[in-house]
Amino acid sequence: MTAARRLLILSASMGSGHDGVAAELARRLTADGAEVEIIDVLHLVPFRLGHALRRGYHWTIKRAPWLYEVIYQVFFTAKRAPSASPLTILMAARLRRLIGGHPPDEIVSTFHLAAQMTGLLRRRGRLRTPCTVLIIDFAVHRLWLHPGNDRHLCPNPAVLAHITAATGRPALACAPVVRPAFLAPAADRAGTAVRIGADPGARLVLVSGGSWGVGRPEETARLLARSGRYTPVVLCGRDAGLHRRLAGSGTMPVLGWRDDVPDLMAAAYALVDISAGLTCQEAFAAGLPVILYRPIPGHGRDGALAMARAGMGEYARDGAALLDALDRLGDERLRGRRIARAAALFAAAPAETVLISAPARPADGPGREATGRAGDSRR
Repeated sequence: MTAARRLLILSASMGSGHDGVAAELARRLTADGAEVEIIDVLHLVPFRLGHALRRGYHWTIKRAPWLYEVIYQVFFTAKRAPSASPLTILMAARLRRLIGGHPPDEIVSTFHLAAQMTGLLRRRGRLRTPCTVLIIDFAVHRLWLHPGNDRHLCPNPAVLAHITAATGRPALACAPVVRPAFLAPAADRAGTAVRIGADPGARLVLVSGGSWGVGRPEETARLLARSGRYTPVVLCGRDAGLHRRLAGSGTMPVLGWRDDVPDLMAAAYALVDISAGLTCQEAFAAGLPVILYRPIPGHGRDGALAMARAGMGEYARDGAALLDALDRLGDERLRGRRIARAAALFAAAPAETVLISAPARPADGPGREATGRAGDSRR
């Protein structure tokens, strides 16, 4: 009897996107007969400081987005970036000790810092396990691209050539990793609207600030409500303060953390989001047009630009542009083209199929020197 393949998925509880992809990928792999473990790499931060790292990132994108932009430009995209940080080296050493003498058959990273750790270990010959990086963002910055890793999977086919040129390793397209419910959502538009407290004939626009409620969703919702043409439905995620502030107004549906987002997307006219990440990819699966507005600085803005260039969403630079973009989605031909381009992403092979049927095989063995240099920098 053949032993089940053992896979380790490295994620990070920075928002919910990385963990959401990791959990769904693990569910699929397990259904295919693999043994899967998920590790939050923040637990590998020395002195139990992972919570502080998450809290600092949360505070920065909520309260000082300009500071995150500076960090992004210096560490994520600059042509000359600092070498491997002590933090990355210590976390990588902890990962190596955790794996110990019983390593998995393959490691999959869904977070860029995890990709840095595995790439560093592979390049230095301290990890024999093949390592795959599953990029969940629509735009790709350097920290995803450590050349020590064996291959990359990515839902945006437009960046595959760039990944290969930067790393010297294979880059493959895969379908976005979303829960099956988004691919076949219930279509009871009127019933869903009434259930959340909206008029059954309203044009519902989902306003998402991610699980942390970033991007000033209050102002976006009020802009839409004042137009008189759209009913904003604010997805507050886990931001209880945002939920209290908006729910007290009584002027629009205000929702906390939800498990019925597929139904909400099936009932909505459009999604307004702040990052070209998992929520946008879920909307693509549900056939819901996406508009990026007030995106998170750095990777959020770059993702919005990449999505707009691909014709799968629109990047609205101000309130007037947002309302104009929503109005134009009333043109069924434009709407259909946008939905079709986004739906085409799901024609690529599912990530779990690639991982199960074509396991990563190291090209040159541990300790190899990679030709690509763009990813050879760490935070």
